[in-house]
Amino acid sequence: MRETIRIMMVEDHAGYRQALERSLRRRENMTLQSQYGTAEFALRDIQYAAAKDVPEILLLDLNLPGMTGLESIPWFKEYAPELKIIVLSQSNAEEDILKAINLGASGYLLKSARFRDIVDGIQTVIDGGASLDPQIANFILSKVKMLQPNSEPTSKTLSAREVETLSLLGEGFSKKEIAEKLEISTTTVAYHVRNIYDKLDALNAPAAVAKGFMTGILPITKPSSE
Repeated sequence: MRETIRIMMVEDHAGYRQALERSLRRRENMTLQSQYGTAEFALRDIQYAAAKDVPEILLLDLNLPGMTGLESIPWFKEYAPELKIIVLSQSNAEEDILKAINLGASGYLLKSARFRDIVDGIQTVIDGGASLDPQIANFILSKVKMLQPNSEPTSKTLSAREVETLSLLGEGFSKKEIAEKLEISTTTVAYHVRNIYDKLDALNAPAAVAKGFMTGILPITKPSSE
């Protein structure tokens, strides 16, 4: 059985922290290891934490007092490279979304999401998928739809299986679910994902999917209106 997922939350709204903490308590395989009201205090503690005490997931608000969430992402990635960051924000601003993904966030969820969906998003990211709010996913597709495919060819071409894998990542499936759909092992899926990141020079699934659309690797379809 998998060990408990260790979670850190950086959120300055105490009431929201408490509500999300109650939801996390209902999941036996998750624990809110630490919570902070500012990025500075969280960075201080994670910088000096022993390897075994570094969380696996960071739930990060963007609108924080002092250092903003966006400003803090590169520092979190420097101090804890394996830490997976899920932005949890009220902002659906284009600049915030794209910058967070480009900086290495593994997910972007709006605070209007149900707590159950946020908790499920944590599991998705741990399982190797991307956690994107449906509104954010639709925005990314809408934005990319207005762009011409990048005329600069990628240095390496994805195989047909890698394109299938990338497409399923873009739909939010975890590595296990992709393995079931493609009828291959999770080890093989992980191998394809590593190759995709390497070939597209992407840090994570959201960045790889965005680049897949912008370079024309993935077909652009009209976002759902639902």
